[in-house]
Amino acid sequence: MKQYSIFIIVIAMFAGACNSHSQQTTNQQTSNKMEDKDNLSKTEADWKKLLSPEQYRVLREKGTERPGTGKFYKHAEKGVYVCGGCGNELFADEMKFDSNCGWPSFHSEIAGGKIKTILDTTHGMVRTEIVCAKCGGHLGHLFDDGPTSTGMRYCVNSLSLDFKKE
Repeated sequence: MKQYSIFIIVIAMFAGACNSHSQQTTNQQTSNKMEDKDNLSKTEADWKKLLSPEQYRVLREKGTERPGTGKFYKHAEKGVYVCGGCGNELFADEMKFDSNCGWPSFHSEIAGGKIKTILDTTHGMVRTEIVCAKCGGHLGHLFDDGPTSTGMRYCVNSLSLDFKKE
């Protein structure tokens, strides 16, 4: 009888865990549906028409530009850096700093979930990829070696950005 009671308790615990997992999965699916509603839904053919070949390679194929070559690397005007694919506001000019890494660097992003992070294990490295939360365009990578108070360095391809003057 004692073994039977333990068996029933284990089954009940397992059923509760499965139900909890099922609810989490349902919540995640609902959350994903809400996020998808906000995302732009363009085909790859649409993106190829919209972007230059270099922008397409970076934003849609996760490429990178050569260090020190991007138009925003040493850029210092007042305004907002936006996603080159969809115009989503990503970084304010006061968030930018010169990290001497060859790419535009920012110590933080504009609030509101404008950027998503993704684990990137390509090229034999473990890094944190950053993408535009609105269109999914590849921006660059996030590192925790920044010299500013946040300790973060958003290392971004100029080709993935555009700029709106203040």
